[in-house]
Amino acid sequence: MTTDRTVSEPIAAVGGVTIATDIAIVGGGLAGSLAAAVLARAGHRVVLVDKRAVYPDEFRVEKIGGHQLEAFRRLGFIRGLESAACPYDRVLNIREGKVVDVSVGQAYGLPYADLVAMARSQLPDPSSLIVDEVTAISCSDDVQHLELASGRRVTARLIVLATGMAGVLGYKLGIRRRVLAAGHSVSFGFTIARRDGAPFDFKALTCYGERTADGVDYLSLFPVRAGMRANLFMFRDPADPIMRDLRRETEATVLRLLPGLQTYLGDFRLVDRIRNWVMDLSVVEGHLQPGVVLIGDAFQTNCPAAGTGVARLLVDVERLCTEYAPRWLMTPGMSREKISEFYADRDKIAADQQSLKMARFRQALTSRDDIGWDVRRRLHFLRRSITHRVDQMRPGWLAHVRSALRA
Repeated sequence: MTTDRTVSEPIAAVGGVTIATDIAIVGGGLAGSLAAAVLARAGHRVVLVDKRAVYPDEFRVEKIGGHQLEAFRRLGFIRGLESAACPYDRVLNIREGKVVDVSVGQAYGLPYADLVAMARSQLPDPSSLIVDEVTAISCSDDVQHLELASGRRVTARLIVLATGMAGVLGYKLGIRRRVLAAGHSVSFGFTIARRDGAPFDFKALTCYGERTADGVDYLSLFPVRAGMRANLFMFRDPADPIMRDLRRETEATVLRLLPGLQTYLGDFRLVDRIRNWVMDLSVVEGHLQPGVVLIGDAFQTNCPAAGTGVARLLVDVERLCTEYAPRWLMTPGMSREKISEFYADRDKIAADQQSLKMARFRQALTSRDDIGWDVRRRLHFLRRSITHRVDQMRPGWLAHVRSALRA
């Protein structure tokens, strides 16, 4: 973690102060902030260390829906989410200018910074957020130590690393990141509005790529308080000139890649700057150590197009903070054997494996041009289209079928 003075509070000169706690969480993004709130509300002594008092406006998670909402509800964050986000419950899905189907279900759109702020607001004691930078870390079977840039120290029984892809602290412990696929996907985020000021004719819309050569998985449009947010997901070389075109001539390039979108958007414009993110698929090695556990992207990265990142993160938070950490604290020590229980958790392993599986599936479905995947792609959208048409003729039948299959 490197100090960013533009978003950090000044660090007071309080050298020599030692803060004792049960659990120290390093990294105050979504994973760390959610974990801190869950543990603190359960009565554990928790400190959350992050260099930023207010999390910056970064292009990360911007929508929550589906099974993710059930996890937010179980963890007690659903009301906070509802108060911070913009709701929608229908998504029009199109390809080549034609309707594929309509997704129905509650979802929410909001900037990542607002999502983190919501999680931090759930901390019972705001002073448990320490605005500082961790400069050194040491772990053992008993007590863990953090040294901060201000000169303060933190001692804890357990350290949770929720530092995302910033691996400096993990590196100091001998933890290494193994890249499975460099430059696996590229994502773009921007906000749009119609030039005439009128609202769009849809609550939310997903437009799927039309040609494998373009490498476009889909463009997701959904409401946030600032307007209609757009997330574009691609599987293409990050150095390809099309990336420059998307940054410089966004409107024209988006319509060139997705010509069937023009009818639905009309004459539109960007209302903020475009941001992009190149994601490597990676996992860590050497992480099984006493006194420290990694969650979220600090353990394994995800493909944004697959939409599994938040689901994985929530599984990590829920299993660690409601099952393992409370039980570990009931007995002395924080051995490697204790820590291994979390990494061996069936729900966590399943979520991690599903995330990698979906990352590879989305890439193949988008980009593979051999006959096998071409047939599979056509059948994928054809099946969705037929299901949608039948559901229109017999409303509710699909819900009944799904309910019967779950029974």
